Amino acid sequence: MSSDLAPYATHPEMPQFHAMVEESKAELAALGDKAKRLDMRLSFHPSQFVVLNSPDPDLVSRSVWDLLSQAEMLDIMGLGPEAVLVIHVGGTYGDIPASRQRWVDTWHTLPEPGRRRLVLEHDDLRFSAADVLWIHGHTGVRVIFDHQHFWCLNRERADLVETFAKVMATWPSSEQPKIHFSSPRTEMREKIVVDKATKKKTVKPVAPVFTGHADFCNPFEFATFMRQVADFDFDVMLEAKAKDLALLRLRPDLLRYAPDVADRFGIHPAEMSQLSAEETGTIEQDDSQ
Repeated sequence: MSSDLAPYATHPEMPQFHAMVEESKAELAALGDKAKRLDMRLSFHPSQFVVLNSPDPDLVSRSVWDLLSQAEMLDIMGLGPEAVLVIHVGGTYGDIPASRQRWVDTWHTLPEPGRRRLVLEHDDLRFSAADVLWIHGHTGVRVIFDHQHFWCLNRERADLVETFAKVMATWPSSEQPKIHFSSPRTEMREKIVVDKATKKKTVKPVAPVFTGHADFCNPFEFATFMRQVADFDFDVMLEAKAKDLALLRLRPDLLRYAPDVADRFGIHPAEMSQLSAEETGTIEQDDSQ
């Protein structure tokens, strides 16, 4: 769910909206009931401005306020422990060990709803899976595994399956873990360059940045990963620019290229509408190029 579901609930200059979550109890409870009827496990991914390891105590205080507001919404909705708040560690501030320790110190000051709902994800530039597992060892916080981030940042040269097993072990056996999967962008990008002499703007093609998310998910990468971690049970959250379209495309792709993986997720040919002739033709044309 969008972290902006209650956009002004913690706005410091708009106290008139600070009770908006409390005032929406009935609607949130109804939404929670619907989610449970549909067997949907919902979660929040608070914004990048939520930073628990900042040296600035005011920023940390505002971040905690945001987390507690979103935890309150999940509680009012009556959702189970899998309804989580997914955040990153934050900034390194020039010292990774000290920054990790500040996160741990803040964790121990969090009110109970925040600790109960919070989960921690490693990222692609600053804190590796090994870093967040270290934090787990000092807090007990559950950990989210992100496939693309693991490949982008793995200073320790840790084994993927071994790391995945350690992450899964941070979740109680009574709870359903979830992971993130995305594919990197591979296409050429366009960068606007200003000529210093003429001041004219030109468009320059540049190589892709592999930390970026693609519009869709590569079915071959997805299938390979799922076979590597076939011994574990978890939910998969796709992070793709095309959003729901990426899921709708991945399902028939798995049927076509990896039926064993499709079967794992309960995707069967009889339940799936076939690609239209036009789409099939496009796929065949793309495959031949």
